[in-house]
Amino acid sequence: MKRLILCLCGLLAGHAADAMEVRQFDDPAKQERYETLIKDVRCLVCQNQSLAESDAELAKDLRTEVYNIIESGKSSEEAVQFLTDRYGDFVLYRPPFKSITLLLWLGPFLLLAGGAVFLWKQARRRAEAAQQEEALSAEERRRLQQLKDRFQG
Repeated sequence: MKRLILCLCGLLAGHAADAMEVRQFDDPAKQERYETLIKDVRCLVCQNQSLAESDAELAKDLRTEVYNIIESGKSSEEAVQFLTDRYGDFVLYRPPFKSITLLLWLGPFLLLAGGAVFLWKQARRRAEAAQQEEALSAEERRRLQQLKDRFQG
């Protein structure tokens, strides 16, 4: 059993090592910007993986592009602009707030507000139904009084 666990750990560690590339910059600030940027950019091939995590060929190419952009002295914003110009806002985990992404940003709040309004209307409808059941009309009160008089003699 220990051998099986060790084999599985070895396979997982080997797979994780494949996805990692070591890129060195002469400036630690550039290194940090590069690592932050590749963690914030989505892999276009893999589901829910960043460029840093993905071992897809396209992700490797994009890491190289980002490395070259950062190495050439350009800013992180210019690197993001390069990627969004090519692949759109989908490449970003945190897309910008603009008209095309409005539903993405406001959708959860709209759903929450819609749910709150629905629950409030249901509660109000039930309260009104309960009030209508309790209230008797004049005709119903007259008939009720007749029944009481008949049974009481």
